[in-house]
Amino acid sequence: MENIKRAQEEFKELIESEYARIDKMKQAEEATDFSKKEKIIVGILPGDGIGPIIMEQAVRVVKELVKDEIEAGKIELREIEGMTIENRVAKMESLPSDVFEEIKKCDVLVKGPMVTPRAGDGLPNLVSANSLLRRGLELFAAVRPIKIKDKGIDWTFFRENIEGEYILGNRGIQVNDDLAIDFKVQTKQGTERIARAAFEFARKNGKKNVTIVTKANIVKLVDGNFIKVVREVGKEYPEIEIQERLVDAMCAKMLDPEFNKGIEVVVLPNLYGDIVTDVAAEHQGGLGTASSSNIGNKYALFEAIHGTAPYLMSHGRGHYADPSSLIRAMGQMLQHIGFGDRNDILEKAMDICTIEERKVVLTTFTEDASTKEFTDYLLETIKKIKEA
Repeated sequence: MENIKRAQEEFKELIESEYARIDKMKQAEEATDFSKKEKIIVGILPGDGIGPIIMEQAVRVVKELVKDEIEAGKIELREIEGMTIENRVAKMESLPSDVFEEIKKCDVLVKGPMVTPRAGDGLPNLVSANSLLRRGLELFAAVRPIKIKDKGIDWTFFRENIEGEYILGNRGIQVNDDLAIDFKVQTKQGTERIARAAFEFARKNGKKNVTIVTKANIVKLVDGNFIKVVREVGKEYPEIEIQERLVDAMCAKMLDPEFNKGIEVVVLPNLYGDIVTDVAAEHQGGLGTASSSNIGNKYALFEAIHGTAPYLMSHGRGHYADPSSLIRAMGQMLQHIGFGDRNDILEKAMDICTIEERKVVLTTFTEDASTKEFTDYLLETIKKIKEA
């Protein structure tokens, strides 16, 4: 009985903390209008492992794309130090408070992959820095575009980024040695804002479909409420069709033309979004080709969706890592702050370098192109497009 009482008290504290978070969401500030800012500060977080290597090349690309704006002081690239795994372990903080204060002085951030310690790797059991950044900056929407031209696929995923199974990931209840319980959280306010972001994107980009992905046939309350709220928001966008898919079927059959017919914009809860977008990225060409935008009302963070590649680093192949994901993240950042035309140039150059011409082939093996050699080729292509 003592174990049950303790578990009840812990559960009560969790519910109270969620009520406080809901109150905070109700008072959320309006979205930043970047067109009205005299200077836009872009925070650069290189990360761990291959992070600093690919970030160096991604910064070279963005400096070429917005060269004039950087020289004029309209855009400032500001490297933020202190988020290495070594510094985080030394301070025993996943997101050191002094570093977070510097982060909050920026308008948007571009982040390389960061180590999240796991059991057996010899590091302290620190929680994910990624999840703390998303929660601390209220980055509620993870936006991931996926394009597979030969399959006719041009999808944009809107993954709820804060709630679901991840929000209380380190706050489950160990009742006793025989019983452990974790939680999945859905709020009306959290679902409304991710739904509205998806529908607004669809409307602004001429999309006619929003597809909801859940496991509502089994997870009746949380996933059922997610669908209910998304459909309610969808009533404000009568020109957009709404359809539903189950997450297991989505993973298994996303390339089936009959199954994916009509899909353009996909909105889904946190865990499902994590899994489905990784599967889609593999179909696109691998995690190294995909990037992610994490959007909030005030801040935004753009990142590669792959990890730190410890195998490449331990085998001396870190400088042969594919920088495409982080380079595309830079493009998404530029689009977000009002320079969509530069992202168009980048996307065109990436198509030329990775699909159409492929004069420089990067495979992560040392007999092929290095990270820098691929970026040199990309920069030459960007310059040609700009001069044309």
